[in-house]
Amino acid sequence: MKLSNIPLRAVAGAYILHSGLDKWSADEDTAKAVHGMASGAYPVFESMPPTRFLRLLAAGEIATGAVLLAPLVSTAKAGAALTGFSGALLGLYAKTPGMRKPNSVWPTPQGIAISKDSWLFAMGLALLADALTNRSGRRAKSSD
Repeated sequence: MKLSNIPLRAVAGAYILHSGLDKWSADEDTAKAVHGMASGAYPVFESMPPTRFLRLLAAGEIATGAVLLAPLVSTAKAGAALTGFSGALLGLYAKTPGMRKPNSVWPTPQGIAISKDSWLFAMGLALLADALTNRSGRRAKSSD
């Protein structure tokens, strides 16, 4: 792992892990609220009980945070996990009414918190790009 990747992985990983741990022990009202928002954007979750959905989401966040924090996990895998996770959050931002100004990508006051997940997406892409660049650089050196 490169020194420049540590801040990206540490900040995103700690934040996502903490969020997952909070959700793991959340109450039923929280489960209903989170489930309602998610199933509005992703109808496949409508039939899932809210508490089960929240537990699965929490487990996903805990796993994603742990992958980012684990130094033995490759940068490519960590970047892929962060990009996939944050991409789903951006889908929630894009599909939930009231999050964006009409005919715009810019957030409403209600959408600011979720729109900031674009930073996580950019961090994931940066990790992936770094991993791919290093991989192709190693290949070029080995063929010399």
